[in-house]
Amino acid sequence: MNWNELGLKMGLEIHQQLNTKTKLFCPCAAELVDEKFDVEIKRSLRPTQSELGQIDRAALQESFRKLKFNYEAYDYHTCLVETDDEPPYDINQEALEISMIVACLLNMNIVDEFHTMRKQAIDGSNTGGYQRTGLVATDGYLDTPHGKVTIENLCLEEDAGKIIAAEDKGEDGEGYTHFRLDRLGIPLLEITTDPSIYHPEHVKEVAYALGQILRSTNVKRGIGTIRQDLNISISEGARCEIKGVQNLDLMPKIVENEVIRQLNLIEIKNELEKRNAQVLNEIHDLNPVFENSSSKIISSAESVKGIVLKGFSGLIGKEIQPGRRFGTELASYAKKRGVQGIFHTDELPAYGISSEEVEDMKEYLNVGEDDGIIIVAHDEEIASSSLEEVIRRARMAFDGVVEETRKSLDDGNTEYMRPLPTSSRMYIETDVPSFKIKEESIKNIKNNLPELPDAKIRRIISEYSLSEDLSNQLVRRLKADDFESIVSEIGSDNLDFTTIASVLAYDLREIKREGYDISKINLSRLIDVFKLLISSKISKDAVTEIIKGICKDPQKNPEKIAKDKNLLILGEDVVREIIRNIVSKNDSMIEERKMGALGPLMGMAMKKLKGKVDGKIANKILKEEINALLN
Repeated sequence: MNWNELGLKMGLEIHQQLNTKTKLFCPCAAELVDEKFDVEIKRSLRPTQSELGQIDRAALQESFRKLKFNYEAYDYHTCLVETDDEPPYDINQEALEISMIVACLLNMNIVDEFHTMRKQAIDGSNTGGYQRTGLVATDGYLDTPHGKVTIENLCLEEDAGKIIAAEDKGEDGEGYTHFRLDRLGIPLLEITTDPSIYHPEHVKEVAYALGQILRSTNVKRGIGTIRQDLNISISEGARCEIKGVQNLDLMPKIVENEVIRQLNLIEIKNELEKRNAQVLNEIHDLNPVFENSSSKIISSAESVKGIVLKGFSGLIGKEIQPGRRFGTELASYAKKRGVQGIFHTDELPAYGISSEEVEDMKEYLNVGEDDGIIIVAHDEEIASSSLEEVIRRARMAFDGVVEETRKSLDDGNTEYMRPLPTSSRMYIETDVPSFKIKEESIKNIKNNLPELPDAKIRRIISEYSLSEDLSNQLVRRLKADDFESIVSEIGSDNLDFTTIASVLAYDLREIKREGYDISKINLSRLIDVFKLLISSKISKDAVTEIIKGICKDPQKNPEKIAKDKNLLILGEDVVREIIRNIVSKNDSMIEERKMGALGPLMGMAMKKLKGKVDGKIANKILKEEINALLN
């Protein structure tokens, strides 16, 4: 596809949790809890008017779902701020400082005062129906190989509650969506670019570059701690926000599939105009048509209802993304009112609905060949409200592409979530005073900015003569600081930098995969292990075994572990005697292969020595003994 001709424009939003001690507006620890909750709180949420008396369209649509929420809270890990029963505390200064560091790294202008706002959200993720957020900086930029990208805004806000389970029936018979409050209030950075990204590969590049900058500061690591949202549009389409893009490698495919979707929606719009198509308002009772249906879905439903889309035949079943059709878009809207899906005449007969029933229905509704029918089978109220949503979405087809917030799917496609929010969702937070940011604080931060990952990799390669791959792994796995601390503590004379780096970058990961808890290993213990190595008390091969021993008993001295495991290095005389014995037992092999016997004999020697000697020393002695025999 020619992206320039299509007028492709993209912007990126990054949401990153900060690794602070406490939450943004209360003294609770900013960490997730893997424990059974202590308290349950049940709530319903509704939209509120903005300062200008307007209601945000996204909040309004969410309210139509009439959801109820069950919040799981803790006695010691959450407080009344999370349950919206107490005013928030003052802004977390540690979080504000980290956000200012990131702003400086992105060449941004930091605001004079931090003002907290309320951003309305009634999807259940916030107990009060809003998220607290504030602007920290504006007008920055990021240099990338594809060109400079403008960073519009950097905001500091509180993370949302974590959804635990979708709607189920409570003791009172009502359906509840379950959220946990341990994540609610963890400081979160929101970084927004302008729509100056014009190529699918470029957006991946920008996301990676922003991630590298964030990793140079005190942010949380791991799955769920960083989330990316994509804003995508083409010249004849509309802006759609794609939420929750986790896989950077999937970004270009998501962009391509969204462009394909928008192009197909434009095609549908043009075809509907040619056909003089029309969406009829009436919702029909189809129970008489399907009263003896053999379809399990139809026969088990309280009510079967349908609508007529005149001129839509063949277009409802049109594929608009790989494996997803325009009917899937209509169904996504219907699902927001509680149904599992819809039937339409472009796919019938199917699902137990016979061809005779389809013909009877068409005759009953008096539709023509170019007309489509949408069917919903459910409780009467839910069936009617679901079809109202389908009617609303079908009318939007005459506009082509609709501004929406959509969810990223694992296959690179997207699914409707809600309308794009408007400015009406924001209003002032009166419970949190504004905070003046001093010029002196900004100057101090600029004079002490952290080293960026790419610069750190280049410096490590230069200073320690490590390979590019090993240096990159140290930085990516956040082990570079540990590496330099170990080198500084032990001293660089005669130190094998590559061995230390390999243990940190690779061996620790392998030890973890074997089921060991490497979180029990602190830096001082690692330093003790490498001191044994540098003093020739253990071999390289013994390092991982000693680390495994520390994982089992963190209080035990590494040298004692080495002694108990019989890993302390042998003296050269003992090693020579063992190798000489191996050589004498394999003299015929040596006579036949000469120095070609070195490899097999080295394997025998190391198996016998069991890591109690450095491989280089063993190899040197073995060569000497083979030469002695041959001579």
